[in-house]
Amino acid sequence: MTEDRIKTPYYMIDKSILANGLEKLNSALKHAWGNYIIGYSYKTNALPWIINFFKENGCYAEVVSDDEYALADSIKVDKRKIIYNGIAKSRETFLEAVRNHAIVNIDSWYEIEWLDELKEEIYEVGIRINFDLGGRYPGHEQCPEEGGRFGFCYENGELEKAIKRIEGKGVHIAGIHLHTSSRTRMPEVYKAIAEVAVEVGQKYNLDLAYVDVGGGFFGGLEYKPQFPEYFDMLSGILRQYYSPDKTALIVEPGNALIAPAVDLMTTVLDVKKTEKSIFVNTDGSRILVDPLMTKKSYFHEFKLKDNSERSTIKKQIISGFTCMEHDRLFTIDGGTELLPGDQIIYHKVGAYTMCLSPLFIKWFPDVYVYDNGNLQRIRDRWKAEDYKSRSTII
Repeated sequence: MTEDRIKTPYYMIDKSILANGLEKLNSALKHAWGNYIIGYSYKTNALPWIINFFKENGCYAEVVSDDEYALADSIKVDKRKIIYNGIAKSRETFLEAVRNHAIVNIDSWYEIEWLDELKEEIYEVGIRINFDLGGRYPGHEQCPEEGGRFGFCYENGELEKAIKRIEGKGVHIAGIHLHTSSRTRMPEVYKAIAEVAVEVGQKYNLDLAYVDVGGGFFGGLEYKPQFPEYFDMLSGILRQYYSPDKTALIVEPGNALIAPAVDLMTTVLDVKKTEKSIFVNTDGSRILVDPLMTKKSYFHEFKLKDNSERSTIKKQIISGFTCMEHDRLFTIDGGTELLPGDQIIYHKVGAYTMCLSPLFIKWFPDVYVYDNGNLQRIRDRWKAEDYKSRSTII
């Protein structure tokens, strides 16, 4: 099977790029800290082939709901290699995870109350810390006016209250989780995380098995910070209180690993000339490369169907298959004329696409893996039968 014979649209995962990114991450962590755990973020892209790839390559499963927890269990992830985060845990899976010695980071007050059901032995949990990123490094916070909504606030005493309540139940706090969403992904974000980790450890005299700094790193872009820049800096600060001999560094990458390895292949279906514009309609869509429709540009290239002489067009608007007028991906100014049958390939689209793209107008497309010259289809495009599965009409 060759790429030219595959029906578009489809995603293609380049296994070598995926493996290379993971190798670079391992190398940077090994050099900076040595004692580390990589937890692949299921929410970023939980395609079964992908999560199994990371499992087989030594990564833990970082999950944030009972559904994702069940998915990890379904591919036989060792319970001790599950990192259970977030506010969408169920009581049943929370208790199961703690009893089976998964890494469980408490994020809500009701989870602390659930600990009352653990009577058999001394258990361990982690706790997520909410801190004021903007107060330390302005301009990096995602929601500067209202702040972050996850974890227990360090500055106002809520964290201290949560720590005392957990320890009062006879449960040991084995780790802290400090992932914070940012608008920049820059090293300053992780500098703040490391500084808070040290302050909290010192203030509460914590004896920790791990410090979890979360994810959100850049990956696959040469002009952005590279893994060593993040982790060498983290290491220098964390060593003020923690030691690699005793405390593991946990990272939870998603975007940095999966985004660079995935392309979306699309085809021009029609060129429509109106009174105001020229629209190049394709079988791609913003919902397949940018489900939240927030990006203003995309990594892309063109593959023309032939070498015929083409005109130069002042403006062409590349559009998707949906009926939404704003399903317009980008504009070509002064570019080569595109014709039906030409292909547009979008690069670095592996994060928050396959798992977040809505079932709107067309169902999920095929997914292929490219491995050393060979193509393997790892997900069939959905048909009506798949969409109707587990539903009733009477």
